[in-house]
Amino acid sequence: MSINFYALIIGTEILNARREDKHFKFVRDELQKYDEELFASFIVKDDKELMKKSFSLIKSDENSVLFSFGGIGSTPDDLTREIASEIFTQKPLVRHKKFEQDIIDRFKKKAYPNRIHMSDLPQDAKLLFNEVNNMSGFCLEDRFFFTPGFPEMAHPMIKDVIKSLCSQSKKKFRFTLLANTSEDTLIEQMKLLPPSVELSSLPIFINKKPQVELSLSGYEEKEVREYFELFKNELQKLKVGYKLL
Repeated sequence: MSINFYALIIGTEILNARREDKHFKFVRDELQKYDEELFASFIVKDDKELMKKSFSLIKSDENSVLFSFGGIGSTPDDLTREIASEIFTQKPLVRHKKFEQDIIDRFKKKAYPNRIHMSDLPQDAKLLFNEVNNMSGFCLEDRFFFTPGFPEMAHPMIKDVIKSLCSQSKKKFRFTLLANTSEDTLIEQMKLLPPSVELSSLPIFINKKPQVELSLSGYEEKEVREYFELFKNELQKLKVGYKLL
């Protein structure tokens, strides 16, 4: 079974340009190390209804894995814990005893009255270790992962998760060529592709002349190779030059 990886980046400050997003590129590049890729990525405001809809969309995909960044702190605009509990468990938040103690150990009296609420998590949540300050992220069902908005905290958590998930995943095979023609030339061959073979067609103009970078990928090497040959044969028949990438 393939995994559909989602990144949900929560932060009004990114959308209003007070901060630059660093999560998308990190997740994209980390997945690429294992020949995987994002299925979708969203940047959303700290808006309760929008976050509910985003989480619900991702939950509805039975093959989804979620990397959520931001909104798990102790300020009033940190909504992720509460909304994740509603959408993914349909149950109220509960105090996670180990995380509660971690907060007390770090902040002592200053854990109250606000910081302590970071340990109110969805039921059955597992902690994700935060190597910076031990203020944990959490996961649900071993496939929905919730991390702080700070890259230096979140990225080591997600790096470990991706390594674990992708070490169990099937290898994807990819074949790519660059042809001296427009993508319109190959549309009929594109229509022959089954759902199991993923198509990427990128039109390019070099010296004002159209070219197309065409790439096929899938989990069955023989199948992907056979369909890739259809495109090569068509280009050869039309005497269109191309090179393999």
